[in-house]
Amino acid sequence: MRTKTFAAAALLAAATLTLSACTDGGDGGNSAVAVVDPESAKTGASSHVTVLDQPFTKPDLVLTDTEGKSYDLRAETKGRPTLVYFGYTNCPDVCPLTMNNIAVAKKQLPKAEQDALRIVFVTTDPERDTPAALGTWLKGIDPQVVGLSGDFATIQAAARALGISVEAPHKDKNGKTVSTHGTQVVAFSPKTDAGYLLYDDEATVDEYTEGLPRIIKGQNP
Repeated sequence: MRTKTFAAAALLAAATLTLSACTDGGDGGNSAVAVVDPESAKTGASSHVTVLDQPFTKPDLVLTDTEGKSYDLRAETKGRPTLVYFGYTNCPDVCPLTMNNIAVAKKQLPKAEQDALRIVFVTTDPERDTPAALGTWLKGIDPQVVGLSGDFATIQAAARALGISVEAPHKDKNGKTVSTHGTQVVAFSPKTDAGYLLYDDEATVDEYTEGLPRIIKGQNP
């Protein structure tokens, strides 16, 4: 797999170009739609994985998990290979596709490596994504995934620390709830606890399948 290499600062500057605006039917029950910012269109690169030459520091983030317990991201994932994704359960396409791609790839790993890997899904829509709602949604994807909910400002700050832009959900002119958020998956090394890989929203099952064994060992794909 060939990868792109960028400095973390460059990714932070470009974060607003990788937003996905997702809507759902809201209370009106209309069909869900999604719009991806055209500025994030790919430029011909053959890989959907970015290797950072200046890794991100894991956010100092404490939220509530699906069992209603406090979850300290740094403490709970220290020394473990970890994938972090910001999204929401009412997303009609990007979020469930990303999470399912990871889940399918994870199943290809030996049992010990599956148990070692931490996959953390942080909601960008905490008002609707309560711990119980997250638990129900994630159970259909992979019950081992850690779902986190809590204060939106705290979530937004943690995402921004990783170069991921997250905007507060709002109603559009048609009354649909819109959530706009970056779609990168950040991989953290078990050796350094630093985030050194970004997978974009076009990363495939095959790319995750190829990359996860190396991520678990703290190696670049």
